[in-house]
Amino acid sequence: MKTARILLALPGLAALAYGIVLFLDYAAPAWPDSFTTLLWIGGGPIVNDAVFAPIAGVIGLLLARFLPLPWRGPVQVGAALTAVLGFVAFPLLWRAYGVPAKPGLHDGNTWLGLLATLAVVWSAVLVVSLVRIVQVRRQAARKIRPRARS
Repeated sequence: MKTARILLALPGLAALAYGIVLFLDYAAPAWPDSFTTLLWIGGGPIVNDAVFAPIAGVIGLLLARFLPLPWRGPVQVGAALTAVLGFVAFPLLWRAYGVPAKPGLHDGNTWLGLLATLAVVWSAVLVVSLVRIVQVRRQAARKIRPRARS
């Protein structure tokens, strides 16, 4: 097991080292100006770990504590997908042309696309939850109903 972990870690460490070399190639010639790039690279994970991850954890705990069992899993998945979709859409919602232009990326309405996708996600949450409720009620009805004797 230890050997497998080491063998799996080596390519990741090699990629990390290569990324550091590439960053130093970029940053060394323009050091004072590249400090903002260093903040940008480090700021995302720090903000995620300090702000968004605790909020997501608290929301997950509250959902697990207060939602009925048939609703719990689907709503938690829907909440996680909502957060991921929000993260993906954030750069375009914050600044319409905040990312390099790609063919088709800026052609559509970002808000409409996000809201339509979230409508599909939460519709699926509703359908899955209702199916689970029906299944639970059918199982409960089978347990209560006495079996016919022959």
